[in-house]
Amino acid sequence: MMDKETTTHMSVGVLGGGAFGTALAKRIVENGGKAQLWCHDKETADNINKHHENKLFLPNVELPEALMADTDVVKVAEGKDLLLLVTPSKFLLDIARKLITIPSVAEGKSIISCATKGFVFDKDGKPEFIVTALENYLPGFYKGNLVYISGPSHAEELGRGKLTALIAASANGKNSIAVRNALNSKSLRIFPSLDVIGVQISGAVKNVIAIAFGAIEAYTEGSDFLGDNAESFLLASGLNEMMMLGRAMGATHPETFTSIAGIGDLDVTCRSVHGRNRRFGRAIINDNILKDFKNIDDLAERVVGKIGYLPEGVFAAIAVHHFIQQYTLKLPIFQTLYAILDRQVEPIPALQKLMDF
Repeated sequence: MMDKETTTHMSVGVLGGGAFGTALAKRIVENGGKAQLWCHDKETADNINKHHENKLFLPNVELPEALMADTDVVKVAEGKDLLLLVTPSKFLLDIARKLITIPSVAEGKSIISCATKGFVFDKDGKPEFIVTALENYLPGFYKGNLVYISGPSHAEELGRGKLTALIAASANGKNSIAVRNALNSKSLRIFPSLDVIGVQISGAVKNVIAIAFGAIEAYTEGSDFLGDNAESFLLASGLNEMMMLGRAMGATHPETFTSIAGIGDLDVTCRSVHGRNRRFGRAIINDNILKDFKNIDDLAERVVGKIGYLPEGVFAAIAVHHFIQQYTLKLPIFQTLYAILDRQVEPIPALQKLMDF
């Protein structure tokens, strides 16, 4: 059960007014906590404050009147007991640069957690773990004390109060517990973990598998040979590849990959109608969506403007390609999907070869 006393007295700044950030802030306020939401654009903030709805990112979900939004990140973050970073990975470090100017952060008074899935790329294009990248920007005493939040959690369900479970991973177990106390409720269960690397890998690379899953799913609809069994074959094989990558990169707990952080998040990302990466994979087959891009770098640069949503698996595929070379790994699903996105091979023949028929 949640610690009602701790939750009620903890003030939370949620930095990211997208669907997931809005849903998390909603749950905190409904739990009796105090949450304020930072939004990038004024229209979204105004809709939340005046109409109690995030019409752009989480439509048809009524928000508590006590949940207020602002476009000033410093105002939202200053003096909070807990900060939840929920921006797309591409913009995460921009937020981190602003946080270091805030007194309560500079003095280490705020617990900082992050629910952004993916990797951060440095100026040379090298991928880094999100926690590592944040630690490099934040004051030194945050090293080993950040909390990473992940798990099977589509905002569309979280925002409507449907049962959701998440992992809060940190090298500092007390901070994991503090995040659990701030978020835990009957419909949102938080479980602590010490495997920060394993949880991050699971949350990021499952999006690559989901793109492949969507592509296979679309292909099976016109196939007499592939069906539900083949899709489960792909999902299980994808989990094995995630575990192999995790071992190579320093994941500390094998059970992370068989927990909600691993197989749980992988399954919902592959199978849910809400999944953007699954949708993108289907569009590769059904709409030949890759024809408009030269290679994976061009895809990463223009995909949002072209299709109107962000399939994080594209960026994760670039990161995993780097890690495969760095650790000399053989991961057929990841390697095949990268080649497809990079326009090195045509999707259907590549998928046929992957499934070996």
